[in-house]
Amino acid sequence: MRRLLLALCAAAVGLTLGISPATAAAPPTEFGTDWHDPVTAGPPVSTPDTTSCKVTVADTEFRDYTPYRGTYLPPKACGDRWNKVVLRLEGAVAGRQYDRLGYVRIGGVEVLRTSTPEPSPEGITWNVEKDVTRYAAALRDRQPVEMLIGNVVNSTYTGVIKVKVTLTFYAAEGRVEPARTPDKVLTLDGAQQVGTAYEGQLTTPRNSERIVAEVYATGSGGGCEEFWYLTVPDAAPYSCKAKDGPYREVRVSVDGRLAGIAAPFPTVWTGGWSNPFLWYVIPGPRAFDVRPVEYDLTPFAGQLNDGEPHRISISVAGVPEGQGGWSTPTNVLVWQDAGASRVTGALTAHRAGEPAGTVAHEPGAEHRLKAEGRHSLTVSGYLDTSHGRVTTTVERNVANTSTHRWTEGEATDALQARWNDDETVVTGGQGPATVTRTHRAYTMDGEITGATGERLRTVMTMGDRSDSVTVRAGKRLDWSRLDDTYTGDAAYNQNVPREQRHATGVSRERYRLYGPGTCHDRTLATAQGELTEDIRRC
Repeated sequence: MRRLLLALCAAAVGLTLGISPATAAAPPTEFGTDWHDPVTAGPPVSTPDTTSCKVTVADTEFRDYTPYRGTYLPPKACGDRWNKVVLRLEGAVAGRQYDRLGYVRIGGVEVLRTSTPEPSPEGITWNVEKDVTRYAAALRDRQPVEMLIGNVVNSTYTGVIKVKVTLTFYAAEGRVEPARTPDKVLTLDGAQQVGTAYEGQLTTPRNSERIVAEVYATGSGGGCEEFWYLTVPDAAPYSCKAKDGPYREVRVSVDGRLAGIAAPFPTVWTGGWSNPFLWYVIPGPRAFDVRPVEYDLTPFAGQLNDGEPHRISISVAGVPEGQGGWSTPTNVLVWQDAGASRVTGALTAHRAGEPAGTVAHEPGAEHRLKAEGRHSLTVSGYLDTSHGRVTTTVERNVANTSTHRWTEGEATDALQARWNDDETVVTGGQGPATVTRTHRAYTMDGEITGATGERLRTVMTMGDRSDSVTVRAGKRLDWSRLDDTYTGDAAYNQNVPREQRHATGVSRERYRLYGPGTCHDRTLATAQGELTEDIRRC
């Protein structure tokens, strides 16, 4: 069936926006003062044809670092058990402005982490759409809202960021059933920065039978941790230092014991790699919708279910001591046993491999730093639920390899890197075990040339890929495949007025997502700020 679906997707070619290589007008020879509004090739959120209700969460503008605060009220006309909840951010900005990082929190729950495009003098609009159904438990009651896109507006950076955020609720009606969502969405109490870690207290319901933490881990803020993958050991002559080199790993601990590991995604914001002309129309993968890193903490549920607060710590391995630059807001999703008021259990196995890796600097006219790192963790536990004893084993292996090249003064600066994050979750009860295997691979191949000269050029390829399959007794229950690839090449004259930059740039994104009932394959291409291709194959 999967082969047939893939074949049908590859064979069916349709065009949107009426743009194709054969019909599109020739693009300009260089960037002007305006360009196409930002757009991504990702799929829209699928929604049912049922009653819908829209609620405005925020309608504001950002000129500084003052958060917007408001109140969320759930809709009355769509019930309180929904099939789908969709968040939509609509933004507008004009003038000159840096890329900015932002978030939306409802009841303390982070429902969106995002960044902004850099505007044209004449102004741009953009939107972000996200499925937030998993947060339904936090949306059934009146809640405080906090939103911030930290910004600076002055005589040079004139762009005021205007945003409107809404939630659209789709009712469960007729054959359209309510979505199966967590029973609780929790945040960490008293969370604060402790050294290089983010710590808080977590008290779960005593009948929790599945617990998943999600961490919106982002390296940002304009310092070296925004480009953590380029850092080098102290002895190497490069501007961004980290004692152990570029390896980073996002870790979660429960009461001081390592509970989860993950590879961070190498997000590039829309001013990244010294060249906003790369990203004016097509942003890099995940730049507008930062996806959280997920950790299955169910093996620790027996420990967490005692009704007492437990210390949860999130840290990023590899960050130099005393150095900031990472943000790690955390939600905890909890599923409860409807047939029991108390679920007991225990952690039965904990095998944490020693982090391993090498960093080798080869000096010369072109410096070269070769780095690799890897780590593994396996945890197992059981729970005695109303439907019998259930065991959960989570195995995770993360690895990174990279080659960083640079010349004197970093006139040329290049990186070729790959991150692998493999996870297997085995859940067993009275019958055959359910096994979910997920392979994630992130790639980056970029080069800046002419950074100290008159004209700077950046060439970049990024990949965001994952494959997941769930099986039981040899039968495939679910599967998905994601392949999001971005390529770009842009150049401009440095240290001159905007009208003398003579900037050029091409970019392309192909986003493919397959699964049961899902076939999305869209390609976008641009030249000098104009959209030249918009092709759909599903």
